[in-house]
Amino acid sequence: MYNFKDSWSEVDMSRRYDSRTTIFSPEGRLYQVEYAMEAIGNAGSAIGILSKDGVVLVGEKKVTSKLLQTSTSTEKMYKIDDHVACAVAGIMSDANILINTARVQAQRYTYAYQEPMPVEQLVQSLCDTKQGYTQFGGLRPFGVSFLFAGWDKNFGFQLYMSDPSGNYGGWKAAAIGANNQAAQSMLKQDYKDDITREEAVQLALKVLSKTMDSTSLTSDKLELAEVFSSPSGNVKYQVCSPETLTKLLVKFGVTQPAAEAT
Repeated sequence: MYNFKDSWSEVDMSRRYDSRTTIFSPEGRLYQVEYAMEAIGNAGSAIGILSKDGVVLVGEKKVTSKLLQTSTSTEKMYKIDDHVACAVAGIMSDANILINTARVQAQRYTYAYQEPMPVEQLVQSLCDTKQGYTQFGGLRPFGVSFLFAGWDKNFGFQLYMSDPSGNYGGWKAAAIGANNQAAQSMLKQDYKDDITREEAVQLALKVLSKTMDSTSLTSDKLELAEVFSSPSGNVKYQVCSPETLTKLLVKFGVTQPAAEAT
């Protein structure tokens, strides 16, 4: 005889695992964290590549409506401190909160110790905040992933990736956002350990051109930023201008000059 009570209790239990952010399912999963990762999978792609003389970040700007006013500031790239920057994929309002938190932490460290905050220590501190939102009731995970690019005197240039669970790891090349699996497999094939910054830019643009939803790459759909050492020896964060980005796209054969002119 069919037991309706048992059937209803199973449905009810599955809903509880699904709606509570802090309860593991019987399979050992946190569904809300997985849903946050799904939200990131629908966001514009971002790629980070570590080279021997710097770190390159490239992001895809998703134009949701032609009626929107074009933003004068960057949408995907953010400076945290003079020696650290990040690329973002996911819910931007969530990202803004975490970026402000990271900036405050970096400034407090500099004020206390009179030197820049080590990159991994900054990333770990921010990921501790993200992890707390998966453990305490009444909160939801941040729906955003980051690529952190930075330099410190201990380990030189570094690239880190973090996700909504609070996990992070150091990478030589990484991709977040839409089609990140395809981008990651291409990076695995083409990345070389002794890659230069210019070659890293070329590789990032090539990967993005093949994994983006758009049929053609143009400067208004992309953002490119670099963290590198200036000739004076200082670490510099620089966002590539649309004009320079257009020239790079043509130089590396990603787009044709005639296509850009039309």
